[in-house]
Amino acid sequence: MVYRILKGLLAAVFRLVWRPTVTGVENIPRKGPLILASNHLSFVDSMVIPVCVPRQVVFLAKSDYFTGTGVKGTLMRAWFTFFGMIPVDRDDTRSAQASLDAALGVLRKDGAFGIYPEGTRSRDGLLYRGKTGVAWLALATGAPVVPVAVVGTEKLQPVGSRLPRLAKVEVHFGRPIEVRGRYEGVPAARARREVTDEIMTAIHAMSGQELAGRYNERSS
Repeated sequence: MVYRILKGLLAAVFRLVWRPTVTGVENIPRKGPLILASNHLSFVDSMVIPVCVPRQVVFLAKSDYFTGTGVKGTLMRAWFTFFGMIPVDRDDTRSAQASLDAALGVLRKDGAFGIYPEGTRSRDGLLYRGKTGVAWLALATGAPVVPVAVVGTEKLQPVGSRLPRLAKVEVHFGRPIEVRGRYEGVPAARARREVTDEIMTAIHAMSGQELAGRYNERSS
């Protein structure tokens, strides 16, 4: 109850200040395991998407966001904790498997899990090739995947900016992509690649981004 009230207040403030364009909310299943797969333009994507989704959605977050000091660190920790974000140490060599294990835990409890198939945010606005972890989760759990496209969030919180700015923001939710029963007998690697490419094609259709044609590499 407390979560719903506070989230409602945050969503109201977000709509009042930034007046986002949000489409396709009706495509989001209200119950059962769900994967939300989005492009990634800004740090604030993991804040914008949850307030637009009519159910709680969990994202992974850098462990650094939970250990900050001062007012900013306290507020950031409170925000990520409130939304149930899962801290992950990206410098740990086992972080990739730990991330998938954490996601499985959410989905097996019929939760909604948010993921960025590109792996890290795009700093040049291009849409990078998706990594197959999202497909592995969908195929392992049978959870539908709702493709998500955010537009303009890189202007809301530009890299290096401490505070959000006024900017035109759009959030689009596509039709669920069902994988259950579609890939029986298909080699696992091929199935994961095909599912991932289908998801990225849907994201591209909504975001209108130029395709990079390669994987994105995390900046140091």
